[in-house]
Amino acid sequence: MNKENSRKPKLIPCNVRWLFVLVTSLFALWGFANDITNPLVAAFGRIMEISSSKAALVQFAFYGGYFTMALPAALFIRKYNYKVAILIGLGLYATGALLFYPAASFGLFGFFLISLYILTFGLAFLETTANPFILSMGSPETATRRLNLAQSFNPLGSITGMLVAKEFILGRLNAGDNFSGLPESEKIIIRAHDLIVIRDPYVALGLVVLVMFIIIAAYKMPSFKDASKEMSLRDSINSLIKNRRYIEGVIAQVFYVAAQIMCWTFIIQYAYNIGISYEKAQFYNMIAMLIFIGSRFISTFLMKYISPGKMLLIFAVGGTLTTLGTIFIVGYTGLLCLVATSAFMSLMFPTIYGIALRDMGDEAKIGAAGLVMAIVGGALMPPLQGRILDIGGTGFSDVTILSVPEVNFSFVLPMICFIIIAIYGFRTIKDKTNIG
Repeated sequence: MNKENSRKPKLIPCNVRWLFVLVTSLFALWGFANDITNPLVAAFGRIMEISSSKAALVQFAFYGGYFTMALPAALFIRKYNYKVAILIGLGLYATGALLFYPAASFGLFGFFLISLYILTFGLAFLETTANPFILSMGSPETATRRLNLAQSFNPLGSITGMLVAKEFILGRLNAGDNFSGLPESEKIIIRAHDLIVIRDPYVALGLVVLVMFIIIAAYKMPSFKDASKEMSLRDSINSLIKNRRYIEGVIAQVFYVAAQIMCWTFIIQYAYNIGISYEKAQFYNMIAMLIFIGSRFISTFLMKYISPGKMLLIFAVGGTLTTLGTIFIVGYTGLLCLVATSAFMSLMFPTIYGIALRDMGDEAKIGAAGLVMAIVGGALMPPLQGRILDIGGTGFSDVTILSVPEVNFSFVLPMICFIIIAIYGFRTIKDKTNIG
């Protein structure tokens, strides 16, 4: 056998290395947006004096934007190309971020929600575009590993977003524990100050995204068009509906995103309940993200030897066990279990994505929309967890459920999500098409 032919295909072909780097930078950009936004649930809850479930509408608006715009983005990509879709995504991203300026001026919670909603229209375009674009940059045999590598840079943006949230938002808010007891005249002054504190990092982010827009606009990108005749939208949808691996992948993705957002949003309330301030609680979120980053690179390496389906099953079982500890171990050890959960979440999104879209060709553009729409899990379940936190009052341990505080019990929702993901991993182990 010819030695050249016996070699395994390269993970990233030489002719697309710089393109891979440029598109991978987008993963960090939306990671930043995700994790500078998570602490806003706690921040708005205090500043606006609203319940946990209402404050969690931040996540409903943020991830609802993904659901709304994913399919239109996919249809746009089919008609035009990846580059134009990326530019539209960056434009919407910048617009939503810059709208934080008038939102802070008006001081309306609803205006902030609309700004986040528009911002995530842009993120939906970027994710619907970037994920299949990365999959197409080389051999299908290495597609899932390549996407895991690209997604490894997403948490680098996330940890930066967490740091900015800690130092420039949570660390500068004046609305403290005694805020609700202050006279209304003092509250107005403090609220105006704190909304500006929230506003400024988003305005700066909008300007950074505009710079990225200019760089992408100047870069010449190949289209990676499929040589075969493109299916109609109706035929594509019918084909996807009949694809069991894809449909189950979309369902698994809904529950993965829900689990991730719940674990990273309500870690602040969990830590606060054991005597840790909001600002210091964000430090544990950052540790969780660092663990997530390290685990992502390790799992990408291990995927050379272990099939994606098997890796997904193992990590989902691990996530189930750590959330069990989060629920039933009250105190600092329970918090450490919650932090450790991030190690097991690390490979889930890109692995589910890669398994579900394997060997779809140009049809992956519509398939990608379904998987991005699945991000709606992050909009639906955090408010539900917030409702559990609201049982009995505004505190996080007003009542006990199964002998643990309500904030502990609320993590039964992520645990259920991990069980569903484990089932998907198990069902793909015997499916030979999940290798990649």
